[in-house]
Amino acid sequence: MPIHFMKIFTRNREPVWWRNTCAICALVALLGLNLQAASKPVMVHFMPWFVAKPFSSSWGWHWTMNYSNPDLFNTNGQREIASWYYPQIGPYDSDDPVALEYQVLLLKLAGVDGVIVDWYGMDNYADYALNNQRTLALFGWIRRAGLKFSLCYEDATILNEINGGYITSNDAVAHARQTMLYAETNFFDDPSFLRLNGRPVLLNFGPQYFTSSDSWTAIFSALAASNNPPAFFTEDNKLAVGDGAFDWPPMGLSQTNNGILTTIQLNSYLTQFEQKAAIWSAFISSAFPRFHDIYAQAGVGPSYGYLDDNNGLTFQSTLQRAMTNSSTIVQIVTWNDYGEGTIVEPTVEYVCRDLGMLQNFRRLYLSAGYAGTTNDFSTALRLYNARREYAGNAIAYAELNRVFSNAVAEDLPDANLKLGGLESQSPVIYNVSLTGDQLAFSVGGYVSTNGVEVQSTTDSTLSHWRTVAILSPGSNAPSFTTNTVGFTAAVYFRIANPP
Repeated sequence: MPIHFMKIFTRNREPVWWRNTCAICALVALLGLNLQAASKPVMVHFMPWFVAKPFSSSWGWHWTMNYSNPDLFNTNGQREIASWYYPQIGPYDSDDPVALEYQVLLLKLAGVDGVIVDWYGMDNYADYALNNQRTLALFGWIRRAGLKFSLCYEDATILNEINGGYITSNDAVAHARQTMLYAETNFFDDPSFLRLNGRPVLLNFGPQYFTSSDSWTAIFSALAASNNPPAFFTEDNKLAVGDGAFDWPPMGLSQTNNGILTTIQLNSYLTQFEQKAAIWSAFISSAFPRFHDIYAQAGVGPSYGYLDDNNGLTFQSTLQRAMTNSSTIVQIVTWNDYGEGTIVEPTVEYVCRDLGMLQNFRRLYLSAGYAGTTNDFSTALRLYNARREYAGNAIAYAELNRVFSNAVAEDLPDANLKLGGLESQSPVIYNVSLTGDQLAFSVGGYVSTNGVEVQSTTDSTLSHWRTVAILSPGSNAPSFTTNTVGFTAAVYFRIANPP
């Protein structure tokens, strides 16, 4: 059925109007915004290690921990996974472009600046190569969204590889040097990689193997002068070769209080960290919503402890502190560590609560003109669902690509208009223009394989329509152009999929 129509007035140059969507006013307001740049980047710590059977051939360890079987469903219709929390889209694969598009769009809509990926290097050992492959896939989407990217290198991988006989201890520094050269080639020199004072930002979770600055100086010596040394941050304490450090949920303190990290202990830790950081050239301040690991239940080790979500107050207090202190970078811990429960991506339990808090605090502390709201997040989920529904439909997928481009350009009215057409399996009119005597518009939403009819009438009762064009479907949005010379009465146009 025809769903969109518009009216072109006579040639006395009265205003042209078209009936398209009630969000037109919102679009005008959005386009008029002049968003301020954040005074410091907000980066989300991201785990790239998930493998899901619907996309890959098996379920990866991080969903099962050799404890859960995601092929089984609980009474809520959820797959059994090794976590207390359940992703809004279900357990996903970190190499799945549909899941990555959804996640990166959520990051963009939440007002964050980029991701810090937990990185194990590129070696074909354990699951390191697999994680690196997924890191490269994520990075591609980060570029498309105009976000930034950084790495948190896990040097514990070196010890694991030595213990596993993959390398020897005598080769450790040389091997790590090759790892840094790989990072330079594939990440550091990319324009999307986060830099501080001209140097790439590199975090290290530890150090756990290379504990001396001399080792890191030798490791970094292979890098180009523009990257040597990187802006280097280790956990809790600064190395001489580094710029500073980052804080992390101090779960070791919870062992003194029956496994529960109290607010007093947490605040004391954060205060002491900031006091140490006061003399450093830079530091990274972390914010986290909770800590609730499943390690003990899964039988993979003892629990690290428990930090209560406290109805969002834990995230609110640590996020406010990170955004308002003198830190150089804010790190959100984490996007998706389901094993430890430090998740801010949408879950069944918390939906988009934490992302909404990120939006509000950006507006309050970093970018006064920021206009994001929690309503925006539905666009990402709708796009995800449409990708699943239209898998294999090249025409619909091309339109969904345009939806993503609209959304990352903060043109949500156009993105939602196109999504609405796909959801209702109806075509929609957009990009209407009248330049001189030329009327033009594009057709999107759902376009059938038979194309779309453009119909017109001069009857004000909107009767007696006639077909004036049939637009062919394709990967490019169909467009219609007509000359308005000779229009002596109001002309209405509408579109419809052919019967």
